Amino acid sequence: MRFFNKNHKNNKFIYYLRSYLSLIIPNCFFRALLKNKLSDIPKEDFKEILTRVNYYNKINNEIKYPDNSNLLSEIKLGKKRKTYFFDSFSVFRYFKNYKANFVFGDVNHVPEIPSFVKSRPISSNNQNSIILKLNKVRHFNFVNDNFSIEKKKNILFGRAAVYKYQTKRFDFYNKFFKHHLCDLGQINKGTDHDFLFKRKVSLDHHLKHKFILCIEGNDVASNLKWVMSSNSVAVMPKPKFETWFMEGKLIPDFHYIMIKDDYSDLEKKINYYIKNIDKLKYIISNANEFISKFRDLKKEKIISLLVMEKFFKMTNQKESLVNFFPKIKKTGK
Repeated sequence: MRFFNKNHKNNKFIYYLRSYLSLIIPNCFFRALLKNKLSDIPKEDFKEILTRVNYYNKINNEIKYPDNSNLLSEIKLGKKRKTYFFDSFSVFRYFKNYKANFVFGDVNHVPEIPSFVKSRPISSNNQNSIILKLNKVRHFNFVNDNFSIEKKKNILFGRAAVYKYQTKRFDFYNKFFKHHLCDLGQINKGTDHDFLFKRKVSLDHHLKHKFILCIEGNDVASNLKWVMSSNSVAVMPKPKFETWFMEGKLIPDFHYIMIKDDYSDLEKKINYYIKNIDKLKYIISNANEFISKFRDLKKEKIISLLVMEKFFKMTNQKESLVNFFPKIKKTGK
């Protein structure tokens, strides 16, 4: 069940309450449920589920996992990044005390050993980054948008924390802050570029605009999920990082309006879509359809478990309870 507050955001109080209460339940209870959960895959969803599992976990060869790797029991709740712990714990508690490495936070590199992460670079060589649905209370917000696209303002709207080390985001805000087609503002103070500052506004205020800026910061643009669930359109360069949301699968000018990395075609793109409202509706429809696959929380749980199940099979730590993962290719040991 998903809980929202009046600002369309997930209710963090309910999230933390349920997460802390879950710690009371013994892990053996969840381990006993694993086989039933993994056998509960609807036949009509089999192909989609398997495709997503293999997208998040690209390991298809046998791996000898380092002997000094952490055991799952050694991953503890700390004072920081609690949501990362709770979200990973909600998956790995279904398994025995195997070895695995987790890299919490905004990860914009590929770890040296296969590790579970929230985010990774989009590339053909990111197999060591195994994606889990982490920090979901912040990232996986969806909105109920009651504004039709015809009634929205012909403006690109953006509010975000902006720091100079986030070069792509800073360059955009600095370049287009006073542009007549944009309403932009950084929401953090105490920088040497506080001239970009504007107060935070509600998501309802965002939704009054046809175009919403979704530009990467430390890794992905965290607002992209709720924007794509709305009747507004995300505007951004082609993403360089991805999460559970599979940003690498998004198609330019089909799921979002793509602008060049140097932003030189922004005005041309915005003016084109202002004049072609049917094209905007087409993108909105495609974006909403893409979002729909993440709304089934039962299916999301099955996929998460299978991502981890595959990892433990590929590292020879357990026999898989399912038979549709690739056969292990021996590596000459």
